[in-house]
Amino acid sequence: MTGPEPANPEVRLSAWVHGHVQGVGFRWWTRSRALELGLTGFASNRPDGRVHVVAQGPPDACERLLDLLQSGETPGAVDKVVADWSEPDAPMAGFGER
Repeated sequence: MTGPEPANPEVRLSAWVHGHVQGVGFRWWTRSRALELGLTGFASNRPDGRVHVVAQGPPDACERLLDLLQSGETPGAVDKVVADWSEPDAPMAGFGER
């Protein structure tokens, strides 16, 4: 036995993606990657041109999604990603585009 299980094995990633990320399929691409990783949450266009990504799930899967958002392999052109980590909120179902 390696020790007690963590109280909550999931995390919440909130990422604000800056750059040319609206109108280029960015939310759809993000949704596809998140579902492949088994995450729940959403990707939402913001009035200022950013995309807000909220993902909940295992820490390694959320970290992988963040790496993908910063990879340069996304649709459009990402200038920067500002991330915030927290405990998960209420459970979410699926991964949506807003």
